[in-house]
Amino acid sequence: MSILRNLLIGLTAVIMTGCGSMQIANLPSPPQPGDPEFAPVPSDSLVPPPNTGGSLYADAYGMSLYGDKKARRVGDIITVLLDEQTQGSKSSASNTSKTSEATISAPSVGGIGPIDQLGASIQGDRSFSGRGDADQSNSLSGNITVTVSEVLPNGVLRVRGEKWITLNNGSEFIRIQGMLRPDDINLDNTVSSQKLADARISYSGAGAIANSSKQGWLSAFFNSPVFPF
Repeated sequence: MSILRNLLIGLTAVIMTGCGSMQIANLPSPPQPGDPEFAPVPSDSLVPPPNTGGSLYADAYGMSLYGDKKARRVGDIITVLLDEQTQGSKSSASNTSKTSEATISAPSVGGIGPIDQLGASIQGDRSFSGRGDADQSNSLSGNITVTVSEVLPNGVLRVRGEKWITLNNGSEFIRIQGMLRPDDINLDNTVSSQKLADARISYSGAGAIANSSKQGWLSAFFNSPVFPF
């Protein structure tokens, strides 16, 4: 019995060590400012292309006396007004029950009987009751100024950007990227975040305060689905 117990303890230690090493190896690197996926486009890409048509003006770089100055080119700046609210709830309940009963009457043997000792009865009851509830709501408001990183052939603008706020013991950041129609941009170059297609919005933190609110790898293992108990 002691040998089996020692084997179980050793196997558990090996599994925990392997899971811990896997968790540490797969831990994502902390976010840093200047991520290329959210950084403005390089300045060399903002130079107007050379004009080969013999005109003094380049296409899409002219100015109109009567047109607005809404963002429409790569490198233009747009302010995204964050107005995100989500709420979801779900509830489920189930109940099952079953009762079964069987009786065998006392038989007679060789004309003698009935013999009560040979009689039998079987009875069984089964029941199950389950219930689950989930309720979640999120809200995010504010604003972040982004730049146009690409103009698609159909005129849709792809935008991206980030905002970092450095505090005493850490930093907070907002990252956003997505696509929007030029028609949805207001005259003051603002647009609601609800107009963004394929939006990716991140609001999180980095530093000592953010790390203190996260579980360590061992606590995450015990709270993960792979924990057998």
